[in-house]
Amino acid sequence: MPINMQRWELTRYGRDHLAQVDAVVPTPQKNEILVRVSAVALNYRDKLMVENGMGMALDAPLVPASDMAGEVVGLGPDATRFQLGDRVLSTFFPGWHEGAYHPAYAPLGGPRPGMLAEYVVLDQEWAVSAPRSLDAIQASTLPCAALTAWFALVENGKLHAGQTVVVQGTGGVALFGLQFARAHGARVIVTSGSDNKLSRALSLGATHGINRHAMPAWGTQVQVLTGGSGADHVLELVGGNNLAQSLEALAQGGFISQIGILEGFEMTAPVGPMLQKRATLQGIGVGHRRAFEDMNAAIDHLGIEPVIDSVFAFSDLPMALERLDRGPFGKVVVRVSD
Repeated sequence: MPINMQRWELTRYGRDHLAQVDAVVPTPQKNEILVRVSAVALNYRDKLMVENGMGMALDAPLVPASDMAGEVVGLGPDATRFQLGDRVLSTFFPGWHEGAYHPAYAPLGGPRPGMLAEYVVLDQEWAVSAPRSLDAIQASTLPCAALTAWFALVENGKLHAGQTVVVQGTGGVALFGLQFARAHGARVIVTSGSDNKLSRALSLGATHGINRHAMPAWGTQVQVLTGGSGADHVLELVGGNNLAQSLEALAQGGFISQIGILEGFEMTAPVGPMLQKRATLQGIGVGHRRAFEDMNAAIDHLGIEPVIDSVFAFSDLPMALERLDRGPFGKVVVRVSD
């Protein structure tokens, strides 16, 4: 086991204060595991944490990013949940095993230390086994984006065959939502500002694509495409006044899962359609460990493969963040070790 390692640290908010530094390989304590990190997937949240902390005070230095796939290479006293050599994933909200969320379940990558390091120590309860069918690059994409889509559609939304799902954009959550919906026998309508991305989404199994620039009132078009029935589920990944279009697209008794904040932390929509359609508006903040394990079992059973936009070397983290700026098709991943 090496004594020293490399990791990324943020000393002040802003990309100019992000640096790759030397650090000591941590030693696992009671109930902890030492993980050799193979890959870290980036989320839009990680970009915001680096840039401004999303309003949180910075406990410097902060190691960014929450989503990790790696191998257990060390066990602390009483660590029995995993064995040496096991492939594991981090959980976004450490300690949230099931049931209601509690504010004490603070996420990794801010305010808790994150995963952009060659080695990390985790409480054994803060990890899950990786799907057997995925390699480390693929599996690293699951803790936040995949679980968010699964929690919205399956765990809370009770998705079933024959329903219609609207996903907005073609980032990680949207494409996982598309894949999970199709696997459950649902129809999927994708909205995007790019015809090229819509074409790629159709090749993944989407039923229809709507260019939101060419058709700003895309909610009305969803009604047309569904013969006036509307969508049973809408993954609201934009925020702001886009919620009004999500309501327009919705079926009677449908679910809107508010996830994205691309247009800020405020959202606006008319009350009338909310009442008339008996809509359920649910806020989704990833999900708990039991749902994560259920999802991983389904991924193995169904053969779902995450959509990877690009993979960057560990030293190229700034380039990976720039790729996030440009709106990837799927997930951006940092390879930490082979």
